[in-house]
Amino acid sequence: MGQLVSALKSHYGLSAMDICSSSCGRTLSVSTRRQFLERSGLGLGGLALACLLNETAGAEVAPSLAPRKPPLPAKAKRIIHIFAGGAPSHLDTLDPKPELAKYRDQTLPGDSGIGFPSPFNFPKCGQSGLELSEIFPRLGTLADELCVIRSMTTDVPAHGPASTLLHTGNLTLVRPSLGSWVLYGLGSESASLPGFITFGGNADWRAAAFLPSLFQGAKADFAQNRPPDQALLNLRSEFASREQQRLQLDLMKHLDDAHLERAPHEEQLEARIKSFELAFRMQTEAPEAFDLSKESKETRESYGKSDLGAKLLCARRLVERGVRFVQIDAGGWDHHTNLANAIKGTAQAIDQPAAALIADLKARGMLESTLVIWGGEFGRTATTSGRVGADSGRDHHSKCFSLWMAGGGVKGGTAYGATDELGQEVVRDGVHVHDLHATILRLLGFDHTQLTYRYNGRDFRLTDNYGKIVQSIIA
Repeated sequence: MGQLVSALKSHYGLSAMDICSSSCGRTLSVSTRRQFLERSGLGLGGLALACLLNETAGAEVAPSLAPRKPPLPAKAKRIIHIFAGGAPSHLDTLDPKPELAKYRDQTLPGDSGIGFPSPFNFPKCGQSGLELSEIFPRLGTLADELCVIRSMTTDVPAHGPASTLLHTGNLTLVRPSLGSWVLYGLGSESASLPGFITFGGNADWRAAAFLPSLFQGAKADFAQNRPPDQALLNLRSEFASREQQRLQLDLMKHLDDAHLERAPHEEQLEARIKSFELAFRMQTEAPEAFDLSKESKETRESYGKSDLGAKLLCARRLVERGVRFVQIDAGGWDHHTNLANAIKGTAQAIDQPAAALIADLKARGMLESTLVIWGGEFGRTATTSGRVGADSGRDHHSKCFSLWMAGGGVKGGTAYGATDELGQEVVRDGVHVHDLHATILRLLGFDHTQLTYRYNGRDFRLTDNYGKIVQSIIA
């Protein structure tokens, strides 16, 4: 221990008040511990910093990222969530409504708006004959892998609350995200990468909230032309070599072991130390995972040349290396005007990469155990303001919307639920966001009512007091 103290004093000029050896019989206070970490120059990544600063409390079990078997049979082991932020029009993507053509430029029954039929055809695709919009030609070739839910519902037609509900199960409060719940339940299969990684998106959508901070998502600042070792911020230290960082971590481990002897149930302290150890290992493993040059030219070209395509390819590399949950922000679907032209561009941006991802996972034997989800936060109206023209668009609509899933134990080549002939109301097999979350957890092997965490005197869960499993879409 004395050698560790001497080494740190020599390298970093720490005072005796910053360092406490076991012979002192003392431990550092929380504030002094934070000061020590701030001054020691550890370049251990954004995940570790987030874990240090995110104060949570009330843990009942020791947090761990060790992989765990779910209590129920399951096919899905990991998730790639592609969030189509902005709310895609279900009427122009996944839910064909030919009857709407009768009401072009007319007031709809029970509505003050003007009927706006989709400008796109919906060909039957694959052996299943699943109808998909022509704006998704490549996904259409993989229709037999897709499970489309056409009867989704949510609570409000406002982007912020609806997006928060989709990601966390709550409209307004910051609650643990879906990815954090999945990581909390299953742990991670990677010892050298974060178990939950996000590409863009709101910070609340990757938050662990009152779950131990070990389960918070790590933001990847990734782009196809950015050096791989810059994908995770502060991955490498500018002030200390790996050998010096190892000395620092060993000293902290010694100090915290002494602290835990006196406070054995301080789970958040254990979580932070595990986060630092993980971040130390990430310095070697993470750059390789984000290095797309390791892929063949054919594979890279199959995903396209865009940043979004690179992110989906990187997502496949991450889940292949044991990352449990990858979240990709793929927005741009807020088409209030100029829908006919704008939506084609937005669809083109995701069509090739998403189709490549599904085909790639299938070719590698990973699709059955990887659940891929694509969808937004709500739907769009069947009406537009004024006469239908080139500038026409659709407004927000929370009563119904659509999304698709692939792999992970869902039935491919199927469409579940239905809306009325104009796409305004759910008329069969409605699926609320809470039901979607309950079903996702069941695909992973959990009863959503049993995956809970006790906080502030209450057992919380992702689905709050709601949610039913959509058994019909489970293969």
